[in-house]
Amino acid sequence: MCKFFSFVGDGYGNFLYSDWEIREKLLKEKSYDIPDSHTWILTHNKIPPKMQDRWSKYEYNPLNKEFFVDNGVEGHDHESARNWAEGLDFKKIVPALIIKSITNPLRGNKKKITEKEIEWLKEWASVMGYIYRDFVWDVTLESIRASDSGSVWNFISASVGYSVWDSVRDAVWHSVWVPIGDSVFDSIGESAKSPLWVCIDAALGAYISSFFNLPCQYDFSPLAKLWEAGFMPSFDGTYWRLHSGAKGRWEIIEIEVEG
Repeated sequence: MCKFFSFVGDGYGNFLYSDWEIREKLLKEKSYDIPDSHTWILTHNKIPPKMQDRWSKYEYNPLNKEFFVDNGVEGHDHESARNWAEGLDFKKIVPALIIKSITNPLRGNKKKITEKEIEWLKEWASVMGYIYRDFVWDVTLESIRASDSGSVWNFISASVGYSVWDSVRDAVWHSVWVPIGDSVFDSIGESAKSPLWVCIDAALGAYISSFFNLPCQYDFSPLAKLWEAGFMPSFDGTYWRLHSGAKGRWEIIEIEVEG
């Protein structure tokens, strides 16, 4: 299934996987090999094809701790495989990946907005202004999303490499979107309006980028600070708002935006 993080075990406490040395080598070679392919891992480690079905195939997501037995061999101790994966130092697998708790910004009661949050919102609004300076708010939703997707993710693709970062990115996206995405959209009922929808979509992408320690042409940290403090920014085409609390209640923030 080629998901990050994939590994295999022989049932005797021996596990094979792709560490950063392997991933970096593939990156430098611009290889199309997929280091999170179970078959590739076994073949790379010189396990003969006729012996590969004797190895159990596993997947483990270090962010949400999900463990999956993709193709387990009967008699293998799969729980020990989980324990082994949980004890790994993922800095030796993808150094740029930041392992941290996943935050739902819309939780609990509505929060008081301070000057600190307003300053973060100004910074985030400026970033959005630069990203969308060649667009107007009434263009098609698809074109805005395409622009946002490229702006948020291009730096990851350039730094980690397509065949490597794709599986890592998908693992982070899955970890954040599945438990949080729908609740955020549901809490902010007016998200059916294109500008609000796009703003929330961009916020999700920017928050996900905070799980990677990589250089970027844009500074997405103001959004991550707002998100982790329990605020979700949105823009309706005229006003910026800060939502907070489980019901997504909001206040309009009048700010001057550069960009």
